Amino acid sequence: MFQRILGIILPVFLIILVGYFYARRVKPDMAMVNRISMTILAPALIFSALASKDFSIAENGPLMLGSIGIVLGSGLLAWPFVRLLHVDYRTFVPPMMFNNCGNIGLPLAALAYGAPGFSAMVALFTISNLLHFTLGAWMIDHHARFGNLLRNPMVWSTFLGFAFAVVHPPLPEWSSVAIKMVGDALIPMMLLSLGVRLYEVRWDDWHLGVVGGLVCPLTGIAIAALLGPLLGLTPMQQGLLIIFGSLPPAVLNFMVAEQFRQEPAKVASIVLIGNVMSAVFIPLGLALALH
Repeated sequence: MFQRILGIILPVFLIILVGYFYARRVKPDMAMVNRISMTILAPALIFSALASKDFSIAENGPLMLGSIGIVLGSGLLAWPFVRLLHVDYRTFVPPMMFNNCGNIGLPLAALAYGAPGFSAMVALFTISNLLHFTLGAWMIDHHARFGNLLRNPMVWSTFLGFAFAVVHPPLPEWSSVAIKMVGDALIPMMLLSLGVRLYEVRWDDWHLGVVGGLVCPLTGIAIAALLGPLLGLTPMQQGLLIIFGSLPPAVLNFMVAEQFRQEPAKVASIVLIGNVMSAVFIPLGLALALH
C-alpha cells in the first residue's frame, strides 16, 4: 500500500517541484500559458474524457451528486470559522468549497484508477468549475453577470461532452486522437503552473492559510466518507470521492478573488499554503481511498 501511494503522489509532486524551481530561476510570466490552458487545453480534455467510451453518465451520476454534496457541505461546515477568524465569508468560504480537482485531482485519479477513474474525475472537475463560475461568483458578488459563463470554452466543451456521452455519435479516429493529444497536455501544464504559483506564496496571512489548509481537506474527507455509503457508490467511486474531498483549495479561487477584488492577497495565502499542506492530506486521502 505504501509503495502504491508513493507511486501515485511522487510523479505529481515531482512535476510541481520542477515548476517551483523553474520559477525560482527564471520567474516566468504565466499569463499566456494559463490562457492557453483554460481556452484550448482544458476544453479539449473535458470533451475528450466525457465523450470517451470509458465514461457513462448513468453509472457516474451518484458520484457526481456526491461531488455536489462535498462542495455545498464544505461551505456549510466552513461557515462557523468565519466568525472565529473574524474574516469576510466571501474571502474564506469559497476556497473551502472549490478544491484543486484540476491541477492535482486529475493526475491522481489517472495514476490510481487508470482511464475510467480519470474520466470520472474530469466529470467532477467540470461540475466543480460550473458551480464555481455560478454559485461561487454569486457568493462573492451578488450582481455578477452569468452571461460571461456562456462565452467560456470550458462550459461549451462540458455541455458538448455530456451530449456526446448520452448519444455517443461516431467520431473519426483522427479527430478524437487529435483532441485527446491536446487535452493530455493540460495535466503536466497545470502541475507546472501550480509549482510556479507556489513560488509566489505569501506568508503575510499564514494563520488564515493554515486554518484553510486544515478545514478544506478535513471537511471534504468527512463528507465523502458519509456520502459514499448513502449514494451506493462502487469501491472505485468511493475512492475517487474521498480523493476529491482530500484536495486543497483551487488556484482558481485566487483568480476569481482578483477579478472581483475580494481580498486577493488573503485568498492567495489560503490557496497556496493549503496546497503546501496537501503534502500531508493527499497521502491520507489516498490511503483511505485505496484501503
